[in-house]
Amino acid sequence: MVEVRLENLKKYFGNGRVKAVDELSLTIKDGEFLVLLGPSGCGKTTTLRMISGLETPSDGRIYFGDRDVTYLPPKDRNISMVFQSYAVWPHMKVYENIAFPLKVKKYPENEIKERVKWAAELLQIGELLDRYPAQLSGGQRQRVAVARAVVVEPEVLLMDEPLSNLDAKLRVTMRAEIKKLQTKLNVTTVYVTHDQVEAMTMGDRIAVMSKGHLLQIAPPTEVYLKPNSIFVATFIGSPEMNMVEASVKETETGIALEGEGFSISLPSGLGELLEGYVDKTVTLGIRPEHMTVKGVSTLEHVTRAAEIEGVVDFVEALGTDTIVHAKVGDSIIKIKLPGHIPLPIGEKIKIEVDLDNIHVFDRTTEKAII
Repeated sequence: MVEVRLENLKKYFGNGRVKAVDELSLTIKDGEFLVLLGPSGCGKTTTLRMISGLETPSDGRIYFGDRDVTYLPPKDRNISMVFQSYAVWPHMKVYENIAFPLKVKKYPENEIKERVKWAAELLQIGELLDRYPAQLSGGQRQRVAVARAVVVEPEVLLMDEPLSNLDAKLRVTMRAEIKKLQTKLNVTTVYVTHDQVEAMTMGDRIAVMSKGHLLQIAPPTEVYLKPNSIFVATFIGSPEMNMVEASVKETETGIALEGEGFSISLPSGLGELLEGYVDKTVTLGIRPEHMTVKGVSTLEHVTRAAEIEGVVDFVEALGTDTIVHAKVGDSIIKIKLPGHIPLPIGEKIKIEVDLDNIHVFDRTTEKAII
């Protein structure tokens, strides 16, 4: 296994007019499962292709351990890649598909048999070795692609949205299996996805990208609970974080956030962080699960809460959860409640807010203040 280090990596297209990746620096630890997460066009796949050698950087360096691989072709990097499309050879049986990279590297036939058997058993496709890809389901074909990738025991395993062509139920199963496989092999893995659920459930760390820039890299829980910008805060979480404008005011009891239809007095420790923003407008962020409707549900293990008023605008009954859309002033905010909770449209409600889980962002830089 090996540590992968990217230093000031850049990739421009169209004579420099399009900056696909701009000054990206990060270190992927030896044996780590790192997820590159972001919307389409953010530069995550381009970054993966530069790590693999399929794209040449416009500037910057790529290191595998102490080895500079920036300009090495893929065959000299000891990497394997799993693509969005299954990319299995339709004219070859499963055995031949898995064995193909070993034959290219001229492994002896007896070792090829042993390695193919090992990889097939690892991916639970040992009984499929004599079949052609056309005889397999989508999930089975993806298992073949993964088996072919790990059979050479690469230093770095690269995955580019490998589950996006599978149905929702199979994606859940394959997420767990890929994560367990990576843990068992302890191979340094870079996984590209736009699916936040995949990122949260699979990654040791998540690197969130937007417009070619790395915005935040941290363990999933930290990215979720302590987003460093409005983009990260709204990209992670479903339903996404509520965002409303608020003015920072100094009152007799301390610092308060005041907006259309609400006023929230901040406890000591939080108010001090906003002293430089008094009489300025900021963006207040609250996740739907960090609020509740008073008298209907409770916030568990909450020591500091504030109360605001709203009116029920719409209710999403999801069975296990209920999403209440409430009008507060001119804004619509979403509140996530456990279970099936019918609330009549137009009813006035009191909303409790967990003050230990609010977020405040600078409106100009969109960076987190709290």
